[in-house]
Amino acid sequence: MFNKVLIANRGEIALRIIRVCKQFGIKTVAVYSQADRDALHVRFADEAVCIGPPPGKESYLKIPRIIAAAEITNADAIHPGYGFLAENARFAEICTTSGIKFIGPTPEMINTMGDKALAKETMKKAGVPVVPGSDGVVKDLARAIEIAKTIGFPIILKAVAGGGGRGMRIVREESDLENALQTAQHEAEQGFNNPDLYIEKYIEQPRHIEIQVFGDQHGNFVHFGERDCSIQRRHQKLIEEAPSPVVDDELRQKMGEAAIKGCQSVQYDGAGTIEFLVDTDRHFYFMEMNTRIQVEHPVTEEVTGHDLIKLQLRVAAGEKLPRRKIKAEGHAIECRINSEDPYTNFRPSPGKITDFHMPGGFGVRVDTHAYAGYVVPPYYDSLIAKLVVFAQTRDGAINKMASALEEFTVEGIKTTIPFHRQVMKDPRFRSGKFDTGFLDSFQFIPED
Repeated sequence: MFNKVLIANRGEIALRIIRVCKQFGIKTVAVYSQADRDALHVRFADEAVCIGPPPGKESYLKIPRIIAAAEITNADAIHPGYGFLAENARFAEICTTSGIKFIGPTPEMINTMGDKALAKETMKKAGVPVVPGSDGVVKDLARAIEIAKTIGFPIILKAVAGGGGRGMRIVREESDLENALQTAQHEAEQGFNNPDLYIEKYIEQPRHIEIQVFGDQHGNFVHFGERDCSIQRRHQKLIEEAPSPVVDDELRQKMGEAAIKGCQSVQYDGAGTIEFLVDTDRHFYFMEMNTRIQVEHPVTEEVTGHDLIKLQLRVAAGEKLPRRKIKAEGHAIECRINSEDPYTNFRPSPGKITDFHMPGGFGVRVDTHAYAGYVVPPYYDSLIAKLVVFAQTRDGAINKMASALEEFTVEGIKTTIPFHRQVMKDPRFRSGKFDTGFLDSFQFIPED
């Protein structure tokens, strides 16, 4: 096991990793920007190194500064968390050449699965169902029209290096294709420094279902069941649950087997997530793979009883995965508490938190870095807490979540708590009959 781990991240995931390292007796190093000087991950790590000004590109995305921080503190491993450099193959490569263990897959695996067009082709060769679309990058309008006519409208344009909905456009008619192509290419260039796009058939009214997978250095692979991430806004997840209310044992087995095939095709090592779209006829299609731990990993932990961050460390240290079949019991739901105003189209709401009270009780978990007096900076992701509940049934979990949301108090800034409270009451959500377009027709009513 490692002696000292540097966490190349911030917020709740940095705290989460620090806690697990303490359980192993591993020393920890926090890195922080000037905006995060008073953050909890800085306070609770054994050592802390300032790596630059507030903007992420000047601090948390500065590879030389993070490597330097690891070297001066004698850290022998780096955990990237999620976001920032977690899926940056160059960062993983530099860690390795610097003699520092990158807690994640190899640079080659990140490159293969991080390039969405290449990942799709890799999965197709492995026998994993994929959405019909282009074979690789689409460079010009003529080729885009040709592909669209072959697979049929509607189609969706996607940035090869994309994420979070950027560089993505749905096109329903040929007359709209040229403008959508130019817009998506420009957005991809600005967001990822890569304008390349590929085309897929657009699946109407899909469910977004993902499979949590792990591989180790000994050629073993295992999956931990599915998570349903269909409640989202502009392709950003808001609520996740496990298991999915639309996945039965037969579909779960098929999706799990497909996910393992995908891992085997690249000899995957570490934590990852194979994401699928499931259509109204219960056919599933590979969408992408995330080569890191996910924000929503706690719901899987709650239903399986496995600490996935702890497993990440064990696998990275060369240990073997558990041989027994992973069993899931009960139901877990996670609500992302963001510093956003749901009354103004989820506009970011940075600022000082004047009061902060977390819910508690059996089966209630809060992963957060926030506290009364904490100033939410405007430079980073708006996530301030993850509220997770566990119960034996889905109805029980929804009721428990509704109660916990009533108890959760955050004052001084706006949050998504009122939005989540109303979703828990929504008949479609409670019935489990919804898709990724849920918010398009959701009637959000201001609370008194």
